[in-house]
Amino acid sequence: MSHKTKHNYKQSNDHDHSHSHSLSHSHSLSHSHNHNHDSDGNIGIAFFLNFIFTVIELVGGIFTNSVAIISDAVHDLGDCLSLSLAWYFQRLSKKSSTKEYTYGYKRFSLLGAIINAVVLVVGSIYILSEAIPRLWKPQDTNAAGMLVLALIGIMMNGAAVLRTRKASSLNERVVSLHLLEDVMGWAAVLVGSVIMHFTGLKIIDPLLSIIIAGIVLVNVFKNIREVLPILLQCTPPDINCEHIIEILREIEPVSGVHDLHIWSLDEEYKVLTAHVTLNQLLPMNDLARLKSKIRNVLSMDYIQHATIEFEMPDETCEFQKCASLHRT
Repeated sequence: MSHKTKHNYKQSNDHDHSHSHSLSHSHSLSHSHNHNHDSDGNIGIAFFLNFIFTVIELVGGIFTNSVAIISDAVHDLGDCLSLSLAWYFQRLSKKSSTKEYTYGYKRFSLLGAIINAVVLVVGSIYILSEAIPRLWKPQDTNAAGMLVLALIGIMMNGAAVLRTRKASSLNERVVSLHLLEDVMGWAAVLVGSVIMHFTGLKIIDPLLSIIIAGIVLVNVFKNIREVLPILLQCTPPDINCEHIIEILREIEPVSGVHDLHIWSLDEEYKVLTAHVTLNQLLPMNDLARLKSKIRNVLSMDYIQHATIEFEMPDETCEFQKCASLHRT
């Protein structure tokens, strides 16, 4: 095994790390603030575009007697509810910590994503219940009216997708995905209306509804698979615990790291807690500088919130003993 190079434990080095971290941290805060501000505006604009078109769509679906359009209108009504919740929770997630929510409100953005997914599942099941019976009893539809609505749908939903395409949060990515699915759905309706106009095949309409609902359900379950690990406090996929332990042990006078926990509040904001064992006794001033140095090193791995507990060389830790028992 190669010898690990120890960091030189000097105050001047600490100052350099602190200074670079300060610049990096302030840039990160500014970058994050701009993303949050953009997310609010993007989701808000997407909501209003979706709501206006839903009203047009409901009227047009009844007029054309198209189950595909009526089904998509129901889907869009669910999207309007989801978008309004996503917009609200995105704004709420920026609130600072309180006595009840000591980590702040960041996880409320995940709640918006979950409600969004549930609404889409319910809406898709309703679409399938309406469309499947029409496979055996297709009904007449106004293909020309469907064509016009499809063009409007592509333009309005496409504009909303352009506003949310550079999503920074999981909540906004879910919203952007739904809007992109709407564009794809309307592209399918456009093609289907042209085919019905020239061939008179009525079964195209319910088939389109089933395909749209199926695509939505598949992507909803993909989103749920992204959200659940965060809610269950899994280690973020871009974080390697062994790597974290290794870089911390390279800092003099750290001799070991245990009881390490890393999780994310909202996929972006990462939290770490750890017990750090030292190979020598240090005065309080040196401990404070060491803690600052550790946090600077962790910030390079995008860990924004670190809670460090130091342990002396002769100190016995109950958590370390428990871990040893589990390994044996």
